[in-house]
Amino acid sequence: MVGWLVPVFGRFSAEKQESLLKLSILSIAAVLAFSTRLFSVLRFESVIHEFDPYFNYRTTKYLADNGFYSFHNWFDDRAWYPLGRIIGGTIYPGLMVTASCIYHVLNALNITLDVREVCVFLAPFFSSLTAIMTYLLTSELHSVGAGLCAAGMIAIVPGYISRSVAGSYDNEGIAIFCMLFTYYLWIKSVKTGNIYWSALCAVAYFYMVSSWGGYVFLINMIPLHVLVLMICGRFSHRVYVAYSTVYTLGTLLSMQISFVGFQPVQTSEHMLALGVFGLCQIYSFIEYLRANMTSDNFNILFKSLVIIIASIIGIGLGVLTLSGKVAPWTGRFYSLLDPSYAKNNIPIIASVSEHQPTSWSSFYFDLQILTFLFPAGLYYCFSKLTDHNIFIILYGVFAVYFAGVMVRLMLVLAPVMCILGGIAVSSSLSTYMRYLDGSGSQPKTSGKQSKYKQESSNSQNQGTAYLFVVLMTFFLVTYTTHCIWVTSEAYSSPSIVLSARSNDGGRIIFDDFREAYWWLRENTPEDAKIMSWWDYGYQITAMANRTVIVDNNTWNNTHISRVGQAMASTEDKAYEIMRELDVDYVLVIFGGLTGYSSDDINKFLWMVRIGGSTPEGEHIKEKDYYTPSGEFRVDGEGSSTLLNCLMYKMCYYRFGQVYTEGGKPSGYDRVRNVVIGNKDFELDVLEEAYTSEHWIVRIYKVKDLPNRGTR
Repeated sequence: MVGWLVPVFGRFSAEKQESLLKLSILSIAAVLAFSTRLFSVLRFESVIHEFDPYFNYRTTKYLADNGFYSFHNWFDDRAWYPLGRIIGGTIYPGLMVTASCIYHVLNALNITLDVREVCVFLAPFFSSLTAIMTYLLTSELHSVGAGLCAAGMIAIVPGYISRSVAGSYDNEGIAIFCMLFTYYLWIKSVKTGNIYWSALCAVAYFYMVSSWGGYVFLINMIPLHVLVLMICGRFSHRVYVAYSTVYTLGTLLSMQISFVGFQPVQTSEHMLALGVFGLCQIYSFIEYLRANMTSDNFNILFKSLVIIIASIIGIGLGVLTLSGKVAPWTGRFYSLLDPSYAKNNIPIIASVSEHQPTSWSSFYFDLQILTFLFPAGLYYCFSKLTDHNIFIILYGVFAVYFAGVMVRLMLVLAPVMCILGGIAVSSSLSTYMRYLDGSGSQPKTSGKQSKYKQESSNSQNQGTAYLFVVLMTFFLVTYTTHCIWVTSEAYSSPSIVLSARSNDGGRIIFDDFREAYWWLRENTPEDAKIMSWWDYGYQITAMANRTVIVDNNTWNNTHISRVGQAMASTEDKAYEIMRELDVDYVLVIFGGLTGYSSDDINKFLWMVRIGGSTPEGEHIKEKDYYTPSGEFRVDGEGSSTLLNCLMYKMCYYRFGQVYTEGGKPSGYDRVRNVVIGNKDFELDVLEEAYTSEHWIVRIYKVKDLPNRGTR
């Protein structure tokens, strides 16, 4: 490719050659960002990943077919039976609207793609835009070279690929682009103090609000930046114009999203933005008075204003909080400040794997060399402290903290890691490359001995520069290799189609999920109600087109708790709950035969905790499911409460007669590595309706009440 570019670029002037080279590198980064996210399409067919994307796909299809107003007013009676769900008022619609617009535009151009294809490829497409936006943002913060380096890094960083591979049709797929776009326009606003850039920033913020609940991080970062500029004595008219425009216009626009409503002026998560906005007005008013009054009169007035305004704000906030006009922080927000809060108070939040604290190995796994380049990037930003560099420092520090508290927020950390990593690589190479092209050599001096010392010094500097460049090249090559390997092994296999390695190294595909959902769709009444743990609700609704009791929205803890109580109870008590909820079929996920560890037995303790967290489930105690020594065991030493609960029986029904491994007795669980403790039992209130090929999905029909005739 380089050999082809040289003669082409040679036709232009040196300035144009440099511009074309930058454009080529940026284009390569954008294409790389798109192509690295297509592993799942190349390895499997074009499928949607995970759980939430199935709901997003289902709602996007409804929007594309029926229009925005029908979508906004859609009452979904297939979810949360018998409650249902109002879709328009309970989602961030940005993702669906974006995909639907692209679908209609392509079809208007006679490019006939199905909605599903647009959904599958939307995240890779936006990852290309994210690479370009990273370049623009980093170029504004530091230099073009740093921007190109950062764009190349974010194109393949696993921490971002994890949520932007083909088929990962989730809010984060477009939200990271929206976030960086907003930050880029914010930096332009701060640099210029221009209302034009500030208004564009507010519009970009509106797009971010419409796309992801993580906008709260963004609307706290920008006012925090302004507050720090005030404290550092860097507040200026440019910053005043930028923030006042962004906050007022952005807040008004964000309130147009039904799911957000009046939260920007009513909830504690938004109070920092409101407080800094008020502080900006007070600060500017005081500066105006200072310029038009004598110093003595100003000092008297200033002290009076501080006391009066502080009293009014304190009393006003107190009254609004006590009256409920200002809502307290939500449980999700508290869990970011205190990692143990969710575990102790809200088990439904703590039960989600991506809400767990991040291990150190995960940082290296998802970021590799960026974990070491990050401090170097901070150093270069501190060495040349500007208004915009203060912003990226704040973003980096807070992103590291929040990513450590919650695995999911690694996604927010990855872009700033690439930005600071690009700054570190570009600045370091720029320093050492000067010695290789001769511009870093010392000035010539007279005298033979001085000339010898100068040549010796230049030779040493060049040797050091060569060594550094070789080492940096090696590290960047290992980063590229690591990213490709992680993407291939960890992030390119859809969770709905499982794969494993056989003894001969070949790949085995487990398609039990789609197999079971298709069975439900074809072999159950259209009005059948399916009970499962909430993890699988979206997939059942989207793929089986059946009504579910609970799903991944998790908005009603009481309803989910009721399902947990049924799973954790004995058959007779569970039957009462299932009849109460009008359940026709029960679906469970079991991995004991294949070794699939993300099954319902491994999730069962969360069902117990959530089931016992409401007054109706007070009889369910977690300690009853442990052995006397405090162990959770499914073998012969397991708790009798566990061995006789509904979940245990549904997972292990007929499993006691199955041989799973050579040299092991029947009923050997390959996940727990034990022989199950309760082998010989029959089901009283359920009957087995379907078990998938590898026993991963098991479906049971709830028996009807016995006929009781009178004589």
